[in-house]
Amino acid sequence: MSAILKHVNYIGCYRILIVFLAVWLIVLVISAFPIISTNISSTDTKTTERLSRALADLEALRRQNEELQEIFKDISVNNLNDEQKEAIENFQSRLNKAEHSFNSNNLGYISSKEEPNTQYELLRRRLYSNTKELWYFIHSGLLDLHKKSKSLIYDIEQLAEVDGYATWREREANDLSNLVQERFRFLQNPKNCDSAKKLVCNLNKGCGYGCQLHHAVYCFMVAYGTQRTLILKSKGWRYHKGGWEEIFKPISDTCTDPTGESVSNWPGHQDTQVINLPIIDSLSPRPPYLPLAIPEDLAPRLTRLHGDPIVWWVGQILKYLLRPQEKISKIIQDTMTKMGFKRPIVGVHVRRTDKVGTEAAYHGIEEYMSHVDEYYNYLELKRPVGQRRVYLATDDPKVVTEAKNKYPHYEIIGDPSISKTAAVSTRYSDTSLFGIILDIHMLSMSDYLVCTFSSQVCRVAYEIMQNYYPDASAKFRSLDDIYYYGGQNAHNVVAVWPHEPRRSGEMTISAGDLIGIAGNHWNGFSKGRNVRTNQIGFYPSFKVKDKIETAKYPTYSEMHKNKENED
Repeated sequence: MSAILKHVNYIGCYRILIVFLAVWLIVLVISAFPIISTNISSTDTKTTERLSRALADLEALRRQNEELQEIFKDISVNNLNDEQKEAIENFQSRLNKAEHSFNSNNLGYISSKEEPNTQYELLRRRLYSNTKELWYFIHSGLLDLHKKSKSLIYDIEQLAEVDGYATWREREANDLSNLVQERFRFLQNPKNCDSAKKLVCNLNKGCGYGCQLHHAVYCFMVAYGTQRTLILKSKGWRYHKGGWEEIFKPISDTCTDPTGESVSNWPGHQDTQVINLPIIDSLSPRPPYLPLAIPEDLAPRLTRLHGDPIVWWVGQILKYLLRPQEKISKIIQDTMTKMGFKRPIVGVHVRRTDKVGTEAAYHGIEEYMSHVDEYYNYLELKRPVGQRRVYLATDDPKVVTEAKNKYPHYEIIGDPSISKTAAVSTRYSDTSLFGIILDIHMLSMSDYLVCTFSSQVCRVAYEIMQNYYPDASAKFRSLDDIYYYGGQNAHNVVAVWPHEPRRSGEMTISAGDLIGIAGNHWNGFSKGRNVRTNQIGFYPSFKVKDKIETAKYPTYSEMHKNKENED
């Protein structure tokens, strides 16, 4: 009997946590409506429709919360332990601060303006991110309540759908992408190749396909930063001996000659015409353009639009580089049609073979599929899903068979023959190249991605995914690492809340501390090093925010001058 009571109290503790979060979320939403009412005196029909949708969503949220409040009446707060109380208090404090910020800055969820305030966009994403981290904390302690805690994330995500800025986000994403792609074309197509300054990059880095793509991206970043046309030397490429241009379109239509009057290895001199760039691992001195830095002139717009600007920036470079030749494009489209690729679909990448036990730990298919289940359960809060579908990419053909046998209620789309070509012995064949191109393309087009970020294939798919949404920074679940770029500079976060250790292994942090992040443990805590104290330890993930690094890239103002002269 005592064991049953103990279990009931344990369940009650987490129900109280959910109740508090739901109640405070409603307070936050309600607090915005006085602001809304003051801004709609001269609204048009479109704004009125937005208000109606928001009111309907609020009413649904109230109804959803009634059930939780009934649970709250019968449970004592005394059942909470210190850790749970601290989580509630910190989250309440965050929401109070958010409410004050909304009121003091006249930020409503609906506005007659076409563009949102930057602070609004940052705050909206931070509320989503912090609630997700709190969900990790709850989920790691009690799996039975994951559906109710996940619904809070859904409620916050709905803000982006009812706040009236969806059209702006789409337009801003397109405008930024078009601007960057235009600059890339300008850089890569000089009027006179014979006199143009060039940066030569040899594609044959001794690593796998994803790693080689990231090598090409790094070369492009340095070329863009130094205003040098990138020359990609790819003849004899280990993945395709004929070179890059037989698979993807040339990165320049006017300049592919690597020669010049003066040639030097990196760093050379400003007046050196041709500079040969080494791999990032041996680059010295290191220029400011390396990840995780983004162009300074784009930063204000990009940080307002996107939750992880460096991923967007890398995705834009991949968008330019990975333009398939017509025959490759046809193979991709024909294969997608043959496989029956359609939405909704979750992309799952399971890495095995030579990586497990060296670069990455083993993760069973059950671990991947548990997160797939969570995504579809979350999706069903919005609408009926029908057939649950997974695109499964792996370098082990047995994984496809295992998944189909263990999850017959899922439609598992995967080709074991593609997996076989990823074996070490056949990895550098044309068949293997086509297979990995297909896998990355279909993973990137999925609605959600479950994988291990220790895999470069997974990270490339995530980067390319950013090109299909205004902001896809939250459309993933990594089973191991956080996002990183090989050879990157330090990934730092800034503490926005102080923290005193409550158990062994936690670090002390003060607001404003710079922390070098080592990883997220997906249980509400991350690990890192406090730069101020040099202490290494764990800290609550929601108490920090990313430090956005910028670099003074060229702004390519001459591109517009040339256009004016042509006109």
